[in-house]
Amino acid sequence: MAKAPRNGPYICGIDAALDVVSGKWKGLILWELDEHGVRRFAELRRGLPGVSEKMLTQHLREMEADGLLTRRVHAEVPPRVEYSLTEHGAALNTALAPLGAWGVDRIRRERSELVEHRDAAALPRP
Repeated sequence: MAKAPRNGPYICGIDAALDVVSGKWKGLILWELDEHGVRRFAELRRGLPGVSEKMLTQHLREMEADGLLTRRVHAEVPPRVEYSLTEHGAALNTALAPLGAWGVDRIRRERSELVEHRDAAALPRP
């Protein structure tokens, strides 16, 4: 069953923004592509512990349809597919930076744990 296109009507700008980044993994996909530039599917999957192949595929398709990332297929055998942020996606990632800073403060305040990540050095520590 196809999902209805996300194009309003919206109550406010936050409603429109959250419509595009809704879902547990989209913000993390934005972060991963911003940190590393171009990523292949398997690299994204390794960078997002816990994401299923189905969910990652679904979110990547939605984000491509929303103009947040580009999907480039190289004519090779086996095919090589790479994902990268568009200017629109990079702008959204920049807009989410204050939310990320708020989250780091919350982690410190609540003394929450961070998930072990292969790029743990890149993550802010409480």
